[in-house]
Amino acid sequence: MSNNKQLYIDTEALSTLALVKAGLIAPVTGLMNAQEAKEVDETQMYKGVPFPFSFILAPTGEKNHQTLTSIKEGDVVDLMIEGQKVGELVVEETFTIDPEQRLNNIYGTYDQTHPGVKNTMARLGKVAVSGEYTVNYPLLTDNINRIQKMINKTGAKFISSLMLAANPLNRAHERMIRQAISDSDLLIIFLRKPFTAGGLRYDIRHNALTTFVDNFLPRNKVLIIPFENSYIFAGFNELILDALLAKNYGCHQLVVGKNHGGLGLYYDKNRLNSVFDHCKEIDIDIKTVDEYVYCDTCKTLVSTTTCPHGQHHHVHYHSESIMKLIQSGLIPPSILVRKEVSANILAALFPERFENLQEMHYSLMPGSGLLEQQSEEQFYLKLIELYQTSSLT
Repeated sequence: MSNNKQLYIDTEALSTLALVKAGLIAPVTGLMNAQEAKEVDETQMYKGVPFPFSFILAPTGEKNHQTLTSIKEGDVVDLMIEGQKVGELVVEETFTIDPEQRLNNIYGTYDQTHPGVKNTMARLGKVAVSGEYTVNYPLLTDNINRIQKMINKTGAKFISSLMLAANPLNRAHERMIRQAISDSDLLIIFLRKPFTAGGLRYDIRHNALTTFVDNFLPRNKVLIIPFENSYIFAGFNELILDALLAKNYGCHQLVVGKNHGGLGLYYDKNRLNSVFDHCKEIDIDIKTVDEYVYCDTCKTLVSTTTCPHGQHHHVHYHSESIMKLIQSGLIPPSILVRKEVSANILAALFPERFENLQEMHYSLMPGSGLLEQQSEEQFYLKLIELYQTSSLT
């Protein structure tokens, strides 16, 4: 049993600490001390590379506050999650922080109605600690090894990347993925895995994306990597951190949609800047792609910049609206979501939804005449095909 003092953190903090320790947010490779944190917060730069706010550990809670105000340089502190030791930290120094200012640095606001501000405020204390640390988090090592193994297998020279929530995966996402593949030897899709509940479960989104990749894309051209999307990636500087992460994973390009929130202009030091000004020093190509819509005149998926028809002819890929259809148990039109993806999601979201599924299948669906056990996913696929069948007029 360790006699060290203990700091209690959560899985989100552990994930972020592991990400930095693995060098995936380099040049940041550890916790910043008071002087480093002050400089980064003032300049938004670290070792000549854009970094929007200081990287510190300031866990909340009365026990943590007592520990942080009693430890001294050289002390070894155990990092704990739910009674389990997940790492150690050798104390360099402790220092007070301004939680309101830190939240403003991350999110660009201290408005407590902002979901990110509300979530982070509840887990942010007033005393930070710096020092060398180790954490046990095998997921990141697995990810790094999987990417390197795929590069070695394919001999990929130019690697592109996408940060995708796929919540749910829709046809516009598919078009972005195909475009990214056409310009690269290998595409890494970082599938965002948030620590807060919302939308589809991660396993459902992962399975749906895998269904598309395995069945409709060239083999060995795409690799899906789970990306635990901690609070540091939730602010208005998200794109800068995404670019750092992609570069440190070995990618040469990051593909983003032109409607990405991080592309907005903002006023800084008496001139307008875009995020591209800040990404110049990161040494990764940021490629923007147009917004895609379905045009009922063109009868296909088109870019809003190339389609000559007005917005009243466009069907937009609005994720929240598509999600509401799915959560209501309705099958989205195939122009919005591929039928194989819809069937996969609905079967997972509403298991054992139908009584006498086999009887319904044989009563409604055309078949080979053989008595075969049909899954719910197969039932949805056949049902979607019936919706698309033309009737006599």
